[in-house]
Amino acid sequence: MLPGLSLNSSRIHEFLTYVLQQCGGTFAFKGPLFGSLDFLVTSNPANVHHILRKKAFNYHKGVEFKEIFAESFGDGIFCADGDRWKTQRRTIHSFIKDSKFEEAVERIIQRKVSQGIFVILEHFSEQREEVDMQEVLKRFMFDFVCLLMLGFDSNSLSIDFPQVPYKQAYYDMEEVLLQRHVKPQWFWKLQKWLQIGEEWKMKISSEIFDRLLYQCISRKKELLNRSKTPMHRDDFDFLTFMLVEDNNQEEREMSAFKKSEKYARDMAFNLLSAGSETVSSGLTWFLWLVATHPLIEKSILEEMKTNLNGEGDGKGRHFSFEELSKLNYLHAAMCESLRLYPPVPFEHTVSVGSDTLPSGHQIGKNTRVIYSPYSMGRMEEIWGGDCLEFKPERWISNKGELGDVSPYRFTAFNAGPRACIGKELAMVEMKAVGAAVIWNYSLQVVENHPILPSNSIVLHMKHGLKVRVLKRSHL
Repeated sequence: MLPGLSLNSSRIHEFLTYVLQQCGGTFAFKGPLFGSLDFLVTSNPANVHHILRKKAFNYHKGVEFKEIFAESFGDGIFCADGDRWKTQRRTIHSFIKDSKFEEAVERIIQRKVSQGIFVILEHFSEQREEVDMQEVLKRFMFDFVCLLMLGFDSNSLSIDFPQVPYKQAYYDMEEVLLQRHVKPQWFWKLQKWLQIGEEWKMKISSEIFDRLLYQCISRKKELLNRSKTPMHRDDFDFLTFMLVEDNNQEEREMSAFKKSEKYARDMAFNLLSAGSETVSSGLTWFLWLVATHPLIEKSILEEMKTNLNGEGDGKGRHFSFEELSKLNYLHAAMCESLRLYPPVPFEHTVSVGSDTLPSGHQIGKNTRVIYSPYSMGRMEEIWGGDCLEFKPERWISNKGELGDVSPYRFTAFNAGPRACIGKELAMVEMKAVGAAVIWNYSLQVVENHPILPSNSIVLHMKHGLKVRVLKRSHL
């Protein structure tokens, strides 16, 4: 097993899927002595339900997980357990439920689509040149999340694709984090101590990105200290919300901790990661699948024509959140894309005490457990013999309504107490951008362009998504 893992580290998701298919959906791996590579991997929905819901109290992130992600995610919600996790989740929930939140999201999306994505696609359409759609979407989401979380526009989304050091630093950190999962702990820790190889890249990248975060935090604090008037709706962002929020006795008791720059930095980084890379990944795979399945693309366009009003059907049409809520087939296609290409291809937890899974596998104390949303989407036992097909209809009932699928089968948004709190936000972002692009442009994937998953903790395309852009004839 170890030779196979090492030889296939550049295609780890496919390799784990193959092994899971051969082993009935669950296997235990024993690494070499002192290698810290012992773990159990599963794609069994019953096991996933057991870990994430029934016995959730027996599984946490664990010390090793936190060591892997410490430089990047700090004490943020992605790594936190216990009361600290609960406090941060409450803060995020309050932010999302704020009356100004949906208005800010819709305003930023429409601005960046109109002034960013449309401008770029129009340019490449007129020039008849190829464009990397993944890069466009990464830049869009990076700008969007920086505005929503930090109140800062990185302006990375423009025709000349400017070099943005902190954006590249984030991508480099992602790659190193995945490598830490498949390398023996002693090896990457030695590299870190010697400051060589991938760990040197992690150090430099972390420093670059932290400079951005701390500058934004300091600037925001200074602005809030000078301001004598309540926050304007157009100035709504997460940093502002977090630094001024002081609503109840429990929050006041946490005030000093919450308003420290380290806390703000960790919270901001975790939300930037959750909101930027995952959504751009999901959108990239979705647009590729639609572009390569013309009948499904036609069905999406027909649904849009049937359900959306005719106002503004000319150049640069985008859609309100209310309009998007009517598009069931678009929603189903998004879910189907996320089933096959979940932005987070594997999740990682550690047992607090010994346990027995529904599959019969024994788990000892402090055992690392990995479940794979990527592999689960490719299991015939879960989705049937057509599991590798892109088939939005599987999400729609006989009555034409969206069907109810267990989150323990479809785990793209996690499940149980740690289910993604931003699921609805992510879906509306994807639908808003996906609908705007599909309605206004036809994307044609460049012939012979290789489509492969990247070697990263987020499922990007290894070689990007090179397309030619054609304006829709109905415009």
